[in-house]
Amino acid sequence: MQPKPILVIGATGKTGSRVAAKLEAKGHPVRRGSRNSATPFDWEAPETWAPALSDARAAYVTYFPDLAFPGAVEKLESLVETANDVGVEHLVLLSGRGEHHARLGEQVVRNSGVDFTIVRAAWFAQNFSEGYLRDPVLAGVLPMPGGDIAEPILDIDDIADVAVAALTEEGHRGQLYEVTGPRLMTFADMARELSEATGRPIRHIPISFEDFHANIAQSGGDFVADVFTAIARETLDGRNAHTTDGVIGALGRPPRDFADFARGAAIAGAWASAA
Repeated sequence: MQPKPILVIGATGKTGSRVAAKLEAKGHPVRRGSRNSATPFDWEAPETWAPALSDARAAYVTYFPDLAFPGAVEKLESLVETANDVGVEHLVLLSGRGEHHARLGEQVVRNSGVDFTIVRAAWFAQNFSEGYLRDPVLAGVLPMPGGDIAEPILDIDDIADVAVAALTEEGHRGQLYEVTGPRLMTFADMARELSEATGRPIRHIPISFEDFHANIAQSGGDFVADVFTAIARETLDGRNAHTTDGVIGALGRPPRDFADFARGAAIAGAWASAA
């Protein structure tokens, strides 16, 4: 009998693409769920959820763009009800560290009646190489709010490794893994590491949350800016200024350091026009 596939929601996103690739590399059948995949999945189209979840053994669940968006928790609640109805055995939820709405989403999954694992993650290092901070890095600046608040910034490949372990190995059901990088860094520290990796100066520019909002609104609009600025205000107040042992607990190895991420991304050409 063919083993049931694992549904990866957000399979074209930063974490989902990595989770799907790592599962396939290990020989597990994967059903990639995204708006334009062979198995369509769209958070805005609930009629796509049941077909995507049906006959899946487990699912990796990410909400795009973020669980803090209005209506996200309610949609997650409907999704896990559907997962329960069609017999999905295990849900692995990507959550955000220190975020009120993410905690509400975690509670929805805990109460779903489906076995679960929660991966509660710190800020992503790949925001500098694949996300909204790549263009500023190319321009030699890192305009960020939060002053000298330190974050244990995390390599997304560690998130993917934890998710894959949870989806394929025994002993992870019912677990909460709060995952961070191995050290606290200010944005000035990160700018120095990025300068070293790219071979050109990148300067941290402290800005207000209002300026942060204006920068995001230029590319993403006011609605997106409202949500991401609220997340920044919530999480850059010092509440997350400590490391955790979540990666070690899940994988038995320490998380990757930001300097290793930066060197690897530079070698891979993430900032090719800046090198």
